[in-house]
Amino acid sequence: MMILGIVVFVIGLLVSIAWHELGHLSTAKLFGIRVPQYMVGFGPTIFSRRKGETEYGIKAIPFGGYIRMIGMFPPGDDGRITARSTSPWRGMIEDARSAAFEELQPGDEKRLFYTRAPWKRVIVMFAGPFMNLILAVALFLTVLMGFGVSQQTTVVSEVQKCVIAQSEQRDTCRKGDPAAPGAAAGLRAGDKIVAFDGIRTGTWDKLSDLIRANPGKNVTIVVERKGQEKTLHAKIATNQVVKKDSSGRIVEGQYVDAGFLGFGAATGIARQDFGQSVTWMGDRLGEAVDSIASLPAKIPALWDAAFDGAPRQPDSPMGVVGAARVGGEIFTLDIPPTQQLAMALMLVAGFNLSLFLFNMLPLLPLDGGHIAGALWESLRRQVARVLRRPDPGPFDVAKLMPVAYVVASVFICFTVLVLIADVVNPVKIS
Repeated sequence: MMILGIVVFVIGLLVSIAWHELGHLSTAKLFGIRVPQYMVGFGPTIFSRRKGETEYGIKAIPFGGYIRMIGMFPPGDDGRITARSTSPWRGMIEDARSAAFEELQPGDEKRLFYTRAPWKRVIVMFAGPFMNLILAVALFLTVLMGFGVSQQTTVVSEVQKCVIAQSEQRDTCRKGDPAAPGAAAGLRAGDKIVAFDGIRTGTWDKLSDLIRANPGKNVTIVVERKGQEKTLHAKIATNQVVKKDSSGRIVEGQYVDAGFLGFGAATGIARQDFGQSVTWMGDRLGEAVDSIASLPAKIPALWDAAFDGAPRQPDSPMGVVGAARVGGEIFTLDIPPTQQLAMALMLVAGFNLSLFLFNMLPLLPLDGGHIAGALWESLRRQVARVLRRPDPGPFDVAKLMPVAYVVASVFICFTVLVLIADVVNPVKIS
């Protein structure tokens, strides 16, 4: 089953890459840009077929893909595209410019990428990441509304006998620990709490917030037990519990004094409606943005996990190899096959969300770098028009190629570090 999970993830990865490049390809052709190649993967070509003016193919290493568009960069200031220079930085610029005009054919002068209006170039470069966002949203909605997700419910799984500060991280009662309010009130495992102090409690989050907000208060608790409703009476204790942030997520290692009833909530699979799904996806988007922003801070721990045998953190950066391994582990879990499939779809959806955000970074050679260049060109042309100055012409993104090579080198080093960590000390879910 491990192999099946890896195969499912690899197929999802290839579809995601092909879908991304299809966004670039379709919009480029829409705007009349010639596209000689559409490739999924890197390295040696396994299969290719030419249809019209474009060669479509699959390459051996499924870690990315690309389309080749003619004229990605404008000619140099002297109008030449193959000039040479002894400067290594200038050489990088000229190499990039020359590559942009490879396979130039008669009639291509009006089909070059850089000759298109900035807004068209923005659409072409944005279309790829946007396709990943569309796929991510579609997969998330499919799982959330179709399969459902595991979440805490208002059903009692266990009743705690005493009040123990959660910061103590112990389960055994000691002499002197006060009795837990839930046990004293007669709460039992299997009870479903339907109302708290006169307020209906449809979700665990709502019930948890009500309990936390009422320390020291005498309340009525209505439970459903064996098909009948029963009213219990409890005085909510004050206890040190794990802190929640504004989104309701647990803040690890931080505690606050709040109301405490003393029971464990059972988990169950629950389908979400459209509004709940949108809220859930918004929360995941915020978490993904925070995760990308915190990548530099996670490098030391990643290095220690890769080379010093330190524990791999659950939120540690994970590459394609690590994700494939997690995909394999999903199909070894002792859960229903439908939930295995749902988790696999969630993994692919999360991968697509990360692709969208990562590619939108305004850095070359990422799509966001080309978008930033087109927007800058549009801005300076608008300013020149307002000030009645000569049109400055296309912004020469090729001049930023030295920076792009530095960025690419950093990305490659980071990818290698993640790969080593994924192999020697992988993130595990089981």
